[in-house]
Amino acid sequence: MKRIVVASMAESDGKTSMIVGIAKAMGKKIGYLKPFGHRLFYRKKRLWDYDAALITKIFRLEEKPEDITVGFHHAKLGYLIDEETARERFQEILNRISSSYEYLFVEGGKGLTYGLSIHLDPLSVRRYLNGTLLFVLNGAGEDGGMDDLLALQKYLSNAEGAFAGIIINKIKDMDDYREVFLPRIKSTGIPVLGMVPYRIELDCLSAHHLADRLFAKVLSGEEHLNRSIENILVMPTDLSDAREHPLFSSPGKLVITSGDRSDLIAAALDGDTSCVLLTGSIKPPADLMTRAQDLGIPMLLVSMDLVSAAKKIDQIEPLLVADDPVRISLLEDLVRKNVRMEALLS
Repeated sequence: MKRIVVASMAESDGKTSMIVGIAKAMGKKIGYLKPFGHRLFYRKKRLWDYDAALITKIFRLEEKPEDITVGFHHAKLGYLIDEETARERFQEILNRISSSYEYLFVEGGKGLTYGLSIHLDPLSVRRYLNGTLLFVLNGAGEDGGMDDLLALQKYLSNAEGAFAGIIINKIKDMDDYREVFLPRIKSTGIPVLGMVPYRIELDCLSAHHLADRLFAKVLSGEEHLNRSIENILVMPTDLSDAREHPLFSSPGKLVITSGDRSDLIAAALDGDTSCVLLTGSIKPPADLMTRAQDLGIPMLLVSMDLVSAAKKIDQIEPLLVADDPVRISLLEDLVRKNVRMEALLS
């Protein structure tokens, strides 16, 4: 079983997405571990790491999400005061993994140093596994990720173990990146395994994830919950004001309004709307629900008021969901076209 530890310098750089894309592209039987969870996800009276729950569902792994994570909080794992204790706890979850997997992906936490105080950071885990480190570099910033790359180089100079190289993710202008940053990156001697372009669909909230996080009831358009939400419009109370709002004509928007405002709901359905969220547990007339269904626009219903709903949505991180074949297929395609799989897996 080849063991690959996937790390990045910061949260949301694309570790989980790259694991999904690589695993789909290789077409092999894979296992997964998330030693130090940080995206807490409470379902069925159990506490999971969101990424662990996602991967186990997408790839139908034999293990349960709670069985492939050592724990979550630094304070609750304070007993891992030395590396030997941490290694033993990690070995316990490793022993639960099926021996039938050809590749084992182990995902690091928020960043390269996350979990260092309890010996569950990516470099420590790599030592326990005798695995290979794969680093996902976020190339979207103004420095093209150079600060993170040079920090990684310093870390690796004092660490033992195999290093596969980096995948540069979220590149917004590929030609400019190749001209400005790639020569500097190559001068470091760090292997570049792939350069993956930015795709807005992967950075947008999906209607499915929104419904899941808000515990919303789906009134219509359930088969279109994979639609991307690029903008959010909280409808004004006056219809004329709503039509004059700059976001009203914007594509891929989420419209939030009360279920008793049939005029605003109808106007939302006339525009390029990805999803309609109705507040106050008020269902709209049946003809509007039928119209939304015919247009393929998900209509969701929540009990909270409009302001509370807007605040809650603002806190939701756009994450991949298991029941989103469009985005999963996109990740596979991006990896196939932009990552040197033979170099990664050799």
